[in-house]
Formats: sequence, C-alpha cells, structure tokens
Amino acid sequence: MRQEYTVKTTAQMVRMVEAGLITEAALLAIKAAIRPGVSTLELDAIAEATIVKMGGHSNFKLVPGYFHTICASINDEVVHGIPSKTRILQAGDIISIDCGAETADGWNGDSAMTFIVPGGDETVAKARQTLSDVTEGSLWAGIAALATAKRLNEVGAAVEKHIRGQGRYGILQEYVGHGIGRSMHEDPPVFNYKTKVSGPHVVPGLVIAIEPMVTAGSARTHVLDDDWTVSSSDGSDASHWEHSIAVHEKGIWVLTASDGGAAKLAPFGIVPVDPRNI
Repeated sequence: MRQEYTVKTTAQMVRMVEAGLITEAALLAIKAAIRPGVSTLELDAIAEATIVKMGGHSNFKLVPGYFHTICASINDEVVHGIPSKTRILQAGDIISIDCGAETADGWNGDSAMTFIVPGGDETVAKARQTLSDVTEGSLWAGIAALATAKRLNEVGAAVEKHIRGQGRYGILQEYVGHGIGRSMHEDPPVFNYKTKVSGPHVVPGLVIAIEPMVTAGSARTHVLDDDWTVSSSDGSDASHWEHSIAVHEKGIWVLTASDGGAAKLAPFGIVPVDPRNI
C-alpha cells in the first residue's frame, strides 16, 4: 500500500531551513537554561522569546487546545507535558523538550531534545543519560537510513534495530513521526519500528520529522488527567529526540540542525547536502 504525501520543491525546502533554524535556536536557548530550580514555564518563555525574536511564531500554539510554545516532559513523562510554574526542575531529572516554529510565510520546523538536569544521584543520572543517548542514537540511525532508503519504513527498521541492540527498552508505537511542511503534522506517518507495510516510496521532495520515543521499561503508556501528558505506565524514565529532515535530488539535509546533521552523520559515512547550495 502506498500512502500519498505532498512533495516539496527545492525552493520550498530552502524556506523550511529558516523554520528549522529558528526551532533549533529555541531548543539551544532552553538547553543553556536547564538547571535545578527552573520551572518548565520559564523554559517555555525562553523558547517563545527566541522564536519571536527570530521572526517566527510558535506552531504548537496553533494546535487546538494547546496554549504553550513547548512540551516539557519530566522523568516518566514521555511526551506532551504541559509547562507550568509549579513544575520545578530537580537535580538529576531527565526532561524532554519538544518545540516547533512557523515562519512568517507559513513553513514549519519541529524538533525535540532530551536533557539531564545537573546534579543528583550519579547512578540515576548515568542511567538517564544512557537512555537519552540510546534514543538520540536511534534518531540518527533512522536519519542515516533515510539517506539511502527506497521505502520509508527502512527508517523505522533502523530506529528499532539500534534501540534493540542497546538493551531492553520500550519503543512507543501509538506515537510516531510525521511529514512536515505547510502544516506541522502532515502525511506520511513515520514509524519508529519495523512494520509489515514497507511504506511510501522515498523520493526527492519528501520532508519528514523522525522522532523516537523510548522508555527504560515498558512501552505501555497512559494519558494524565490534563488530557495531554503521556506517561509510562510502569513509571519508567523516558526520552524523546526529533529532527525534521528534507530529501532532495542531491541527498538529505537535517533542517533543525545548523550543520544539516554533518557531525552526527559522519560516522555513517553520509555527507548532507544543503538545499540552499543546489
């Protein structure tokens, strides 16, 4: 079965670079502010100020019923955690920040990073850092697979293979990646595991967000009473990493990384090609 998706032109992918760089800047500003005693609402304000300063606006706020610039998910919270002035970071916490920006002319970026709050128990912090590293590693394995993929689920297979090779971790199945462009969420779905269906053909003009969500225990989750926050059912820690990537006739480019993913893709022997230079 082939699923259709909107193919972008090279010129459109160039416009999406701006959205990606704004999104990255917001996440890096948050990274610099991560420390014990900071509230997730303060982090939200930092992201908002960064995006506005760079001429964009939050695309998360365009989602019906959501009123913040980021999702901030702590410890057993996997995704969609709502920022709050009462959610104060503690030493050793693991926190995943999901953020997106839309440019003035309507192109979107979407990315997520996981951080370990400095301090706390060293053993706990080490285990949480390992979880984050495994998740990030699976993201880059998926991006590397996209560079040569014929069908989209080669990405999901690569993500799963990396995670399974690192130990016993839970891979969320009900929450997946997606296409991105004029809307933050478009077709096609991007699974983080191998499926029976090989997925649509990968052709120049495909732009997707790959986003593995991984727990240190069971993959089962539940939604909290706020109707947004997704938490692991067994209380295990979680991590979430995401990048938006463009496929063009000369290769791939990670839109939400300033270097297009060059540093992280180098071990795979892949050199990304900037669509602005085509």
